Amino acid sequence: MGKVVMYSTVSVDGFIADQNDQVGPLFDWMSSGEVPLDETGQAKVSQASYDYTRPYWDQIGVTIVGRHVFDMTDGWGGTPPAGIDHVVVVSHRPMPKGWRPEAPFHFVDGVEAAMAKAQELAGDRTVEVAAGDVGGQVLAAGLVDEVAMDVAPVVFGSGKRYFGSVDAQHLLEDPDVVVQGNRVLHVRYRVRR
Repeated sequence: MGKVVMYSTVSVDGFIADQNDQVGPLFDWMSSGEVPLDETGQAKVSQASYDYTRPYWDQIGVTIVGRHVFDMTDGWGGTPPAGIDHVVVVSHRPMPKGWRPEAPFHFVDGVEAAMAKAQELAGDRTVEVAAGDVGGQVLAAGLVDEVAMDVAPVVFGSGKRYFGSVDAQHLLEDPDVVVQGNRVLHVRYRVRR
């Protein structure tokens, strides 16, 4: 089984979006360099960000997201982002009417079922869990191995929290990865067991 990584870009004060689900300048780092992050060339980052992000993306087999993210992105048009093979959507509602059943999206009820499905699909590749409410639930269930943050130099003051509504203490190890890019600090922590 591959490792489970909770991930998102986050403001310095711990938010992944503002109160209106807007990300503002959080992703400015993805247009702050000269190195294309993928074959589309839409995202261009610093060499340091590329050297960190591209290998991480290449390890991901499955991403787990909540229904809110799925709805906001319109399911990425049925194509998982960043070349990921599958997306597991945690939802208490069925897939949307008219959703293409051939798209590699799997709708499950609850984070434990999501993790079981994701690990089945990912094999020995990484299972990425989107930060926010679902990510916080997966962390609280003790299913996260690492916490990865792309910290953007912005303060929102309020909004959607990186760890969602987690209200218990969770200890992390010292950061084992710290990479400075343009407009971002990539940081990764192992979860203390």
